[in-house]
Amino acid sequence: DASSGMTMRHRSGYFGVLAPICCLLVFLLLTLVASYKPVVIVHGLFDSPSDFQQLLGFINETHPGTNVTVVDLFDRGESLKPLWQQVEGFRHAIYPIMQNAADGVHLVCYSQGGLICRGILSTMPDHNVDTFISLSSPQMGQYGLDYLRWLFPKHMKSNLYRLCYTQLGQDFSICNYWNDPHHRDLYLNNSNFLALLNDERINPNATDWKKNLLRIRKLVLIGGPDDGVITPWQSSMFAFYDVNETVRDMTSQLVYLQDTFCLKTLYARGDIRFYTMPGVPHTLWHSNRTVYDTCIAKWLT
Repeated sequence: DASSGMTMRHRSGYFGVLAPICCLLVFLLLTLVASYKPVVIVHGLFDSPSDFQQLLGFINETHPGTNVTVVDLFDRGESLKPLWQQVEGFRHAIYPIMQNAADGVHLVCYSQGGLICRGILSTMPDHNVDTFISLSSPQMGQYGLDYLRWLFPKHMKSNLYRLCYTQLGQDFSICNYWNDPHHRDLYLNNSNFLALLNDERINPNATDWKKNLLRIRKLVLIGGPDDGVITPWQSSMFAFYDVNETVRDMTSQLVYLQDTFCLKTLYARGDIRFYTMPGVPHTLWHSNRTVYDTCIAKWLT
């Protein structure tokens, strides 16, 4: 009858209006999901991908559809292998992800992984990393062993240079970034990873490494005073001890003042962000929701 015909016309009219709106919403949703750059996570000392399930959950919740890879290499005890060996392995694993990401990728690099990522960024002339997030990483080195009490005697810290600054010692990742402020010359002459990465010793590739690092858009540095492992904790902010074990901030470091690896250039560009988060012990950085929401989420677009 006439009333049912009018109802049908009304319904088809609604569908006619709603259909394009629904299509537009689906298109926008797909575009939003597709717009998230892939995220690559590089773990730290004695870790493995299984330790990062909560971080994966956070990313999937706030940035649904993001392609997230926790690279499964050098897990647990294997993470003690020399860092240049790890850099090479991680670089080979990450390169295909970069090649498939036209708009670039983000790196989230935790603890020792932050140094591995710097090695990757410095030695890859064609990387497409947008944001490099350094999550409680000893970027200026480590001078403390409280977290390895079970491995080293109490007074080992002041004597570890005797092992670390030898050819044998440099076969262990921890020694690759051991930075003893009381034996500076030995560090400069024998550190074949951190001193080289910082361009503190002669490096024929230094110019290229600087150009490569500067390809990143942002450097995000995250750390805090209750870390309990990174020593001094300010190493996560490119600060470090002087000879008196007084912490000097990033802008007082020789590598900054001389811009040896373009840290000063990045800072002058306005492309370094610092996040100091109290109350976070070292092993919880990647599972702390406040840290994620405050320091990480906004950079993963």
